[in-house]
Amino acid sequence: MRPLYTVLLYLLTPLILLRLLWRSRELREYRLRIGERFGWVRPAPDGIAVWVHAVSVGESLAALPLIRELIETYGPGRVWVTTTTPTGSARITEALGDRIRHSYAPYDLPDVVARFLTRVRPERVVVMETELWPNLFHALARRRIPLMIANARLSPRSFRGYGRVRGFAAATLANCRYIAAQSPADAERFAALGAPADRVGAVGNIKFDQAIPDEQIERGRRLRALIGSARPVWIAASTHDGEETAAVAAHRQLRDTHPEAALILVPRHPQRFDAVARMLDDSGLSWVRRSSLTIDAAADDDAAGAAIVLGDSMGEMFMYFAAGDAAFVGGSLVPVGGHNVLEPAALGLPVLFGPHMHNFLPARELLLGADAGAQTDAGALGTTLTQWFDDPARREAMGAAGTRAVAANRGALQRLLELTTGLSPARP
Repeated sequence: MRPLYTVLLYLLTPLILLRLLWRSRELREYRLRIGERFGWVRPAPDGIAVWVHAVSVGESLAALPLIRELIETYGPGRVWVTTTTPTGSARITEALGDRIRHSYAPYDLPDVVARFLTRVRPERVVVMETELWPNLFHALARRRIPLMIANARLSPRSFRGYGRVRGFAAATLANCRYIAAQSPADAERFAALGAPADRVGAVGNIKFDQAIPDEQIERGRRLRALIGSARPVWIAASTHDGEETAAVAAHRQLRDTHPEAALILVPRHPQRFDAVARMLDDSGLSWVRRSSLTIDAAADDDAAGAAIVLGDSMGEMFMYFAAGDAAFVGGSLVPVGGHNVLEPAALGLPVLFGPHMHNFLPARELLLGADAGAQTDAGALGTTLTQWFDDPARREAMGAAGTRAVAANRGALQRLLELTTGLSPARP
């Protein structure tokens, strides 16, 4: 079936390029460095110890602790990191700079993959979460380059989808040296899909080990001081189209009983910042852009009087969480699958999320089981927030429970590091 998949992918390549150009209307970076997507990267003459692939922002952030440890192990310049989105690329380069080699990932076409591997010459490959690329995995097996899927997750929905091509999926997974699953349920689904049972294990979720930058916590305290230390503040984080209007409606309801309440609204994608700004213009509520605030200022009248702060910046999510009392995490009121609810929980915030959490089911169950979060829908979002701010002791107890739950589940980073460094090329 792989030959058919390859033919279809070649036929679709012009449409894929057109899609890049279309998306570049809002984010011009999509039309830059296209050659990298076809394997035209600068060669690494001495080879690379580890190639880590993290598809977009969420995977990039999750991979950062592992990548930093790999740099410590193998040295600067010996780790190659790929992403597929400009936003993921920006986060990686901002966080790691010239300590790594970085490019966009190659398209999963045989000649493209071959060109990339010949130029990069990785000794081992780590793919984050659920990226299954048949031609890449096949090429790595032929070159005897060991491959691990790290922080692997397979939701029930994805399992059903792959189940329609189970033989093809099983053949692809057979090329993996190891599948380090986030949870026992994920491991069971990978094995049921056809992965060799002795190459699958529940290692844990590396997102529990994500480091919390001290400087962002301090900046969050300063942002809170600008907004008003005594004001109730909540964050709607990583929101998608449709969720911003729900958040604004919930905020109106909250302000009926807490008129000084402030909302920090952080859209997931930077190309939507201006569209959300236009929506806020029409909302009738006072608002201010984060980009217009000087975080180190002693005071800011615009922030102190604003009902909403639009988080129009990247790489500052921990700052936003550190400025708040409660959080809603987006991608969950709309059928995206949710985003990382562990970040606000780690900072002691009770967490709200919608019904669409199929990409984060273990984290969802953990927070619900620990009474550290709650599931809601757009209509009940404001009611739940009002209840939380009406009862500060209850809200703070939920936040503390989330911090304990996250701390109790750390340890996946060290296990993944040991598995990665233990990967060695197969003997001929």
